[in-house]
Amino acid sequence: MSPEMSQHDLKMNTRYRARRTLGRAGVYAALWVGIIIMIVPFFWMLSTSLKSPIEILKFPPTWIPTGHFAQTEDGAAEVYVISEDRTAGTAVVRSVDGGPDSTVLSSEVIDRARLRFSNYVEAWNQAPFARYYFNTILVTLFVVAGVLVTSSLAAYAFARMKFWGRDNIFVVFLSMMMVPQPVYIVPSYIVLVKLGWIDTYQALIIPWLAHIFSIFLLRQHFKTIPNDLYDAAIIDGCSRFGFLWRVMLPLSKAVLVAVVIFTIVGTWNSFLWPLVMTNTPEVRPLQVGLARFSQEQGTSHELMMAAAAFSIAPLIVAYFFAQKQIIQSLATSGMKS
Repeated sequence: MSPEMSQHDLKMNTRYRARRTLGRAGVYAALWVGIIIMIVPFFWMLSTSLKSPIEILKFPPTWIPTGHFAQTEDGAAEVYVISEDRTAGTAVVRSVDGGPDSTVLSSEVIDRARLRFSNYVEAWNQAPFARYYFNTILVTLFVVAGVLVTSSLAAYAFARMKFWGRDNIFVVFLSMMMVPQPVYIVPSYIVLVKLGWIDTYQALIIPWLAHIFSIFLLRQHFKTIPNDLYDAAIIDGCSRFGFLWRVMLPLSKAVLVAVVIFTIVGTWNSFLWPLVMTNTPEVRPLQVGLARFSQEQGTSHELMMAAAAFSIAPLIVAYFFAQKQIIQSLATSGMKS
């Protein structure tokens, strides 16, 4: 090989590495921008939930609750308490931003709590959140159990059984995912009224015992399982249901966990359907109760943020425990059509 060719190849290799490095840097930069966009609102929610009502009114706003705050004629101001006369109920304070001059304020207008975890207790007691949690957990458990049963059986039929119109029926199933909920919520309400299920647990559970996306996810995974396992199971005298129960489901643990997580998230965050189908707090789930709470506490931003924080906390914990299975199931769902 001539020296000219070697030098040319070296330049091309250097350019290729430079482009690859720039490409990776761009991808990582985009990912970091996405992370910041996702984290900043969540961090602001937590920060606001720990602030006092006085500190929330301060401008410019603070990202982390700090110091003592007092409500003055000019608005909320951060102050440093120099001395305090508990008998007279007054305190000598100096503004942190206003220079060395001190002033005397009533002790009642000074908020000394830096992190107000009491906001969570107060928000919990302002509405029947315990009942909302019970309703949501009850509905979620029944829906998850129903989705696992119906999705496993339907996905097995679409993946392994041969019958007339199988692929066309599956396409019809998938097309139903494109129908927005407002389109069918009015006829669904009429049906539930005739059944007498309005403001009952049946209205929140039974219509959601089948989930098309879960069927699709399991069907895609079932099709990746070799046919040799089915032939061997049939030779050993295993039935179709036995093959599903003893072979396919144990091999699909990651996908099943993903189905459970997606179902929990969808049921936990469901808002429009339970808003229309429930009327009383005895059946009302958490998201509808949270919306009603925000209407009642429209000016108490710290309480609204605290309620929102403990409403989504279970979902965050569940995702961190199951994120590996979710990523694995999404990576394998499209391997074979």
